[in-house]
Amino acid sequence: MATALKWAKMTKSRPPRILLAPLDWGLGHATRCIPIIRYLIEKKYVVTLAAQGATALLLKSNFPDLKILPIAGYHVEYSRSGSMLPFKILMQVPKILAAIKAERLWLEQIQKQYQFDLVISDNRYGLKIEGLPSVILTHQLLIKSGCGSLFDQLLCRIHFRILEKFDSCWVVDRAGADGIGGELSHPKNIPVNARYIGVLSQLEIPEVEPKIVEGNILVLLSGPEPQRGILEQKIVSQIISTPHYSYILVGGKPGSAAPEHLPQGTIYYAHRNASELASLITSAKLVVCRSGYSTLMDLSHIGKKALLIPTPGQPEQQYLADYLGKQGLFYYQKQSHLDLKTDIAEALKYPGFTRQSVSLPYQAMNAAVDEMMERIG
Repeated sequence: MATALKWAKMTKSRPPRILLAPLDWGLGHATRCIPIIRYLIEKKYVVTLAAQGATALLLKSNFPDLKILPIAGYHVEYSRSGSMLPFKILMQVPKILAAIKAERLWLEQIQKQYQFDLVISDNRYGLKIEGLPSVILTHQLLIKSGCGSLFDQLLCRIHFRILEKFDSCWVVDRAGADGIGGELSHPKNIPVNARYIGVLSQLEIPEVEPKIVEGNILVLLSGPEPQRGILEQKIVSQIISTPHYSYILVGGKPGSAAPEHLPQGTIYYAHRNASELASLITSAKLVVCRSGYSTLMDLSHIGKKALLIPTPGQPEQQYLADYLGKQGLFYYQKQSHLDLKTDIAEALKYPGFTRQSVSLPYQAMNAAVDEMMERIG
């Protein structure tokens, strides 16, 4: 860090250059970086993004003027069977480790050309090199593997060693008991460099809020294939059995086409940017979605009811759905048992999140950014 500070002070005559790179496992890692990017732009820093594929398209739709450098993803493959997913991920550990090494080498080469002052990455463990201050974002300090608590504790110790190599670890959740991640973000012990930066959402509440439309159901599809597509097909096939509701589907696949044979009256978008999505969520009577952490943060920010459908084979999403269900906030259903006719009616009985009444929703995040920028000169 000392070398980095010395170098940064030598270059303080120009605006700080910041590289921000989210992981490509679903779009949630990118969407929760959006408030950070907005604040960096507001502070007049020179921001460069790193992404490719759907993640790059999402970031481009929100920040068309920012440069996006191509960076390889981890390209993790998922199974059609939820029960086999943890084992399939385990078999790909060598490929993941190779991707982490590759992104470290990528950063070494990129740094020679761009001379960044700070790197902010969301769960990209390889974006840490000597002499360059680096921050890593995560919400999952305690990793839920689905292989038992003893294995989870072993993973946690390994995880902490990796996180503590960074200059700071920003935990994306509120610090107190009102956090939404449960023990995922609030384990008994935390990394020595951990700092809670609050709940981050891509959404901005519209100045003129649209009224809630009775019977308006918004379906937010997200996550990796094939499970994203399986859920999409299941929902489309069941819409016809609930004619008293009107549906808007957001496919979560920028640049893709709408599925064939949509029920009459159903509106489908492959993707919506943050502003458009905020209006859709605000006006919906109920949101049908995964229990992914970034989606939950969006619901918390707006204050919304939802029917949660955990992705099969993802212990984290199952834990979050169960955790929030036990608090009496949300109703959730297994994908294999989904029945829109009964599940929507049940989900509407639950209160969902209440919008946080704070005048500065990103105060903790802003303070973390400001402190890090002071540290690097």
